[in-house]
Amino acid sequence: MDIVLLFVVLLGAIGVTALAKRKGLQPALIIVVVGFGVSFIPGVPRLAVSSELILGVVLPPLLYSAALNFSMFRFLRNLRPILGLGVSLVIITAIAVGFVASAIVPGLALGTAILLGAVVAPPDAVTAAAIGNKLGLPRRVMDILTGESLVNDAAALTLFTIAVSAIAGTHTLFANPVLLFAYAAIVGALLGVALGVMANILRRFLGNAGLETVLGIMLPFAAYFIAEQLEASGVLAVVFAAFAVGGANNRVGYQTRLQEKQVWSSFDVLLEAFVFAYMGLQLRFVVGDVVEAKLPVGLVFALGGVILLLVMLVRPVFVSALYAQGALQKRGFEKRRAGSKRFRQRLERAAATRRNRGRPPRRDFEPMTVPEAVVVSWAGMRGVVTIAAAGAIPLSTNTGEAFLGRALIQAVAFTVAVGTLIIQGATLPALIRRLRLPSDDATRRENDARVLEVVRAASGRVVAEFTSSPPPGIAPEMLEQFRMIAEQRTKAAARQEGPDLEGSAVFDTLLLTLLRAQREAVLAERNRGTLDPNAVDTLIERLDYQEAAVASRIENRL
Repeated sequence: MDIVLLFVVLLGAIGVTALAKRKGLQPALIIVVVGFGVSFIPGVPRLAVSSELILGVVLPPLLYSAALNFSMFRFLRNLRPILGLGVSLVIITAIAVGFVASAIVPGLALGTAILLGAVVAPPDAVTAAAIGNKLGLPRRVMDILTGESLVNDAAALTLFTIAVSAIAGTHTLFANPVLLFAYAAIVGALLGVALGVMANILRRFLGNAGLETVLGIMLPFAAYFIAEQLEASGVLAVVFAAFAVGGANNRVGYQTRLQEKQVWSSFDVLLEAFVFAYMGLQLRFVVGDVVEAKLPVGLVFALGGVILLLVMLVRPVFVSALYAQGALQKRGFEKRRAGSKRFRQRLERAAATRRNRGRPPRRDFEPMTVPEAVVVSWAGMRGVVTIAAAGAIPLSTNTGEAFLGRALIQAVAFTVAVGTLIIQGATLPALIRRLRLPSDDATRRENDARVLEVVRAASGRVVAEFTSSPPPGIAPEMLEQFRMIAEQRTKAAARQEGPDLEGSAVFDTLLLTLLRAQREAVLAERNRGTLDPNAVDTLIERLDYQEAAVASRIENRL
């Protein structure tokens, strides 16, 4: 691979991203179109990037960043739809594509066709999540899409490994595909948790934001490659390592949290821009590969169009079934609650127990609304894993024979990836606006109110402690000012009028104590399940910025 060409592509992709964002356009779509156009300029060479580089260098940081910002709490809260979309739908899509492709392409073996299905099965939620954040999709929809993207790659790549092994005769740890899938998932997840816990222990001894951030950058690559060496799921190892680190993020300093947020945000922009630029630049050469393989170009891309329509159809059908199942369960729950006094009493006792423990009421059997299901159905854009898996197909079998269908699978994979990006990615924003999804502002305000109650209680304890035993050197008017600031919800570190108070090191030290008490209180309640994880994450970030401002004032005096 030409390093100079790689840097030129990266710089160009970043420039196009900046221009697209400035014009309010979707960067992914614009980068692909521009890359496709550039590939036809005479003399432009092919960007030869190995699938190992994409899977081993590009995928781990993207997954780690998404999981680090997602948290295990939100993952478990939406576990049923996440596993349905991330595992069941991947398998169903692969099988459906396999049977259709083998039926309409003469001579295409079913195993090779299912391999094609495994390549095109996993959606990439990067674009959908970016659009959803911009347009304000409900949190539950965002959580489902993000959670799906964290597990569907593992399911698709495991299925891909099984299919390649069956066709090429390569080695796998277990001949039984169910055992292989279970081993890959369980060992990958356990390894990720173990590495995440080890990283948390090391971070306590480092005590330096820069070193802790470097350790965080190394972790996803270590998790992925160690898991792959053990023939486990590198994807799940990365995801669960991120969950382990994210769950203990409150134990590191605010500098580390803020620094890591910026670092991973930069990684996301760079790697996503590269992947979409690579897709656009490769299209012309994929056509050349089809010609070189002496395949009919028109028929190959016609097959790509058929498979594109199929994967776009399977997802809405599956989501509709998921929605119907949830609606039936809710109806059965309501019917049982209305018809059984004993069942109602049991629910009331459980609700009373949750109230006594300070936990919010359970929301039993709340399926997605119809508009939410429509959005999830249409958010099926393919991306990095589809492209990387297509390139990872071996050139030959273990007998030395050429791997039949390789050029065909790659052409169809690129057709599906680019087609879903252009069709679904380009129309998703308009669809979201047209559906006018009900805002979850009321629920968000309710969750924020619970968080603020915990914050106020923590502030009250700190103020009471300082009032009963004031620190040396603090004037009464300063203590009163501190009490007023503590009552301003989460804005305790906001700049206040009065240079004398702002210039007091004692006063700023009290503010740091207050902020840390608030953080510890909301994290403790979140871990007990009494607070919404999204609301807590928002508050923690706000407290970190406030603590940074106060600490900066203290450092400037020193």
